[in-house]
Amino acid sequence: MSSDPSTNPPAGAEDGLRRAFASHGRHWRRFDYVYPVISRRSGGLSIGVNLNPDAACNFDCIYCCVNRSKPPQRRDVDLAQLEAELDQMIRYAREGELWTEEPFASVPAAYRVIRDIAFSGDGEPTAFPGFETACRIAVDARRRHRLDEAAIIVITNATLLHQPHVQRALALLDEHGGEVWGKLDAGTEAYYRRVDRSAVPFQRVLDNLLACGRARPLTIQVMLAAIEGEPMPDEEFDALIGRIERLKRGGAAIRTVQLYTVARQPAESYVTALSDAEMDRRGRKMAERLSDVDVQVYHGV
Repeated sequence: MSSDPSTNPPAGAEDGLRRAFASHGRHWRRFDYVYPVISRRSGGLSIGVNLNPDAACNFDCIYCCVNRSKPPQRRDVDLAQLEAELDQMIRYAREGELWTEEPFASVPAAYRVIRDIAFSGDGEPTAFPGFETACRIAVDARRRHRLDEAAIIVITNATLLHQPHVQRALALLDEHGGEVWGKLDAGTEAYYRRVDRSAVPFQRVLDNLLACGRARPLTIQVMLAAIEGEPMPDEEFDALIGRIERLKRGGAAIRTVQLYTVARQPAESYVTALSDAEMDRRGRKMAERLSDVDVQVYHGV
C-alpha cells in the first residue's frame, strides 16, 4: 500500500504544498480550457484540459466540487485556442512564470516538473464530440515540447468508453504515454446511484472498465466519503473490492487503485472527508485482497 505524499512533504514545505494540493481551480488567468494543478497523485505539475466548460456531465456526484449553479464563462470548445493555451502553459511551466504566483510559488522544486497532461475538468471529457481531436492535440504538444516522461491521462467515469471515437482516441494515446484512470465509487447498483447519481446503468460502467482494462493497463479511482456522517458500509466496500477482483479475473490489467476522500468543497454539504485512520484502514483491507495491485491512499488536505 502506498501512502499519501502530503503526509510527508519536504522539510519546510508543508503549508505551501498543502495549499497547492487543495487548489484545483479550472480557470487560470485568461485561459478558458487549460489550467495548472499540483497533483498529489502525479507527484508534480498536472496540466489540466477542460473539455466541459459548460459543466455538463452525465454524472451528478454528491462529492463533486464543480459549482453547476453558476453560469459558465463559455459553453463551446475552440480547439485552436485550446492548443494555443496548452503550448503557453507548457512554456510558462518550463520558463518559470507559473512559479511566480501563489499557490505555485510555494511549491518545492521537486514538484515543479510537468508530470502529465490530464483530460479532466468540469464534466466527462469523453462526452465532448471532438475528444479524438483533442487527444491528438495533446499528443502533438507532448512531442513538440519533448515531454517524453509526461503521461497523457484521461480521467473518466467510463460511461462512454465503448464509443468508437473514444476507442480510437485511447488507441492513439496508447502509443504516446496514455493512461486511463477510471472511476468506480460503489460495489452495488444502489450505492452507485446514491453517490454518482447517474441514469447510466452501473453494469455499463463495469463492462467498459473490463473492455478498457483488457486493452491497456488501467488505474481505478475510488472516492470514499462520509454521507451524513456515515462512511461507506463495510459490506459495500467488500462488494467494491469484489468488483475489482472480477475485473481482474476477466482479463483487465488493473495496475493501481487510488483511494481518496474529500479534499475540496463538495456539491452536497452532507458529504465530508473520512479520517486519515479510516482511509488507512480501508487501504490495508483492499491491499490484502488485491495483493498484486498498487493500492494508493490519499488523505483529505
